[in-house]
Amino acid sequence: MAIQTIPARIRWAVDILDVQPDDHVLEIGCGAGEAAGLVASRLGKGKLMVIDRSEAAVDRTKRVNAEYVDSGRLTVRHIDLATLRVPVKRLDKVFAVNVNLFWIRDCREEVALLHEKLTPGGTVHLFYEATRLDEVRMMVEKSSHALAEAGFRVSAVQSKRPAMVGIIGRK
Repeated sequence: MAIQTIPARIRWAVDILDVQPDDHVLEIGCGAGEAAGLVASRLGKGKLMVIDRSEAAVDRTKRVNAEYVDSGRLTVRHIDLATLRVPVKRLDKVFAVNVNLFWIRDCREEVALLHEKLTPGGTVHLFYEATRLDEVRMMVEKSSHALAEAGFRVSAVQSKRPAMVGIIGRK
């Protein structure tokens, strides 16, 4: 996938994620697979697992990132976070772009799973498109609270172009 066809919000989020070649990364909600391709391209010995509840999103992500799937660098699963049992012993980074799980309902169990599987110093990055200020405040507040309740140290980053906000929880 050519970098110019990847939306600016996805490029910004992956840049903030700061993927290192040996990282083990989990993406929650793969959408069209654009972030997966960017992250996988930055990995060397590291691995990326991508999950999504949408079978169509999983199929598309596998198709557009076939080279990374074939190399073993990328695993794509049709599953939601609540039922995921992470097969790796460690995760360095977890991220999601515009995934509403963390602000629309109680997600304590999912966040606890992430805290358990992250290495010390590992991070959870939750990125949201900032379309309406009142909505963004609520997203940041609820997501930050969920992460803090699970024991994460929480910070935020913001971008004006594209209009994005990121909540980062560090274990």
